[in-house]
Amino acid sequence: MIGNFTYCNPTKLYFGKDALNGLKEELPKYGKNVLLVYGGGSIKRNGIYDRVIALLKECGKEIFEDGGVMPNPTIEKVKEGVERARKAKADLILAVGGGSVCDYAKAVSVSVHCGEDVWEKYFIRFEDVDCEIVPVGCVLTMVGTGSEMNGGSVITNPAQKLKIGHVFGENVYPKFSVLNPEFTYTVPKYQMVSGIYDIMSHILEQYFSGTDDNTSDYLSEGLLRSLIHSAKIAVRDPQNYEARSNIMWTATWALNTLIAKGKSEDWMVHMLGQAVGAHTDATHGMTLAAVSIPYYTYLLPYGTAKFARYAVNVWQVDPAGKTEMEVAREGLRNMEAWMREIGLVMDLTELGATREMLDGLVKSTLIMDGGYKVLDEKEIRAIFEASF
Repeated sequence: MIGNFTYCNPTKLYFGKDALNGLKEELPKYGKNVLLVYGGGSIKRNGIYDRVIALLKECGKEIFEDGGVMPNPTIEKVKEGVERARKAKADLILAVGGGSVCDYAKAVSVSVHCGEDVWEKYFIRFEDVDCEIVPVGCVLTMVGTGSEMNGGSVITNPAQKLKIGHVFGENVYPKFSVLNPEFTYTVPKYQMVSGIYDIMSHILEQYFSGTDDNTSDYLSEGLLRSLIHSAKIAVRDPQNYEARSNIMWTATWALNTLIAKGKSEDWMVHMLGQAVGAHTDATHGMTLAAVSIPYYTYLLPYGTAKFARYAVNVWQVDPAGKTEMEVAREGLRNMEAWMREIGLVMDLTELGATREMLDGLVKSTLIMDGGYKVLDEKEIRAIFEASF
């Protein structure tokens, strides 16, 4: 039975090889001053920067730049961006990059006119936005987070060893997003594969909950099958447009809140992975990959029926002559084999984590209650230990 919900997603998408032309339609809707946000400079090497600058100038915009957004944006960088946005009197924040750049842009957007400590307000107390918001638009160059069509913003506080996400309301969603799969071609394989697993994890976090017959789960299974198929192709042929476009589109639908409707959600893999990221600054999708199999293996007895369904409907496991638990375990083995095939990191040691960090990792892990089992600190520790 699907529970009661309200659904709205106000983000307008421009998808395809000519998607960047959507800027010509969107930019005139906003004032003159644009804060251009981007990461380490790859957009300058691959030509995307020049194309965006040309369109901004064509639309008569005054351009202010905020580069150097790191893969795990820090609260100090957010504060720097807030000052840049205030100095520019930004009418629009245009994020050109991957999910971290989009997350960062949203964090800046809700903080420019905020009179409080933004880390405490948004990422510790998880309060709603009660001030003016600077609108955000996105030009996506790497896929994985779904940040181009949701209100999520994950920010790291290195001093506190915390990496926390706040899911803001629809008023913070990007007003528009440009999705050209060709813009993802130059992403290094390690980052591409990391993004692919981030997509899978988003879907699984919403899928592995509940026991009812829910349309959202059927949608999730279809998205997973598409992702698994396209990932294999993209790893062999990174410039295969069909595969890269399918992955990009799946990433958006994996976390634009649609498949969560009418369901509870788990999100413990993300809490575990984000704790690792807070201590190591490791690539997000890889931290999720390293903890997933240990976590789901532990979870199996509490959600066996759903894991068996996952095995059959996603991994084509033949259930004939097998117990439900045997089917479920075979599904996880197939999942692990696929993860290794595409090149994911399966050991926390490879990400710079050490057993000496265990106490800190456990302390940094937020405990969620939407999945099949609410973990205690002892169980969290055991999962981390199994991830080495």
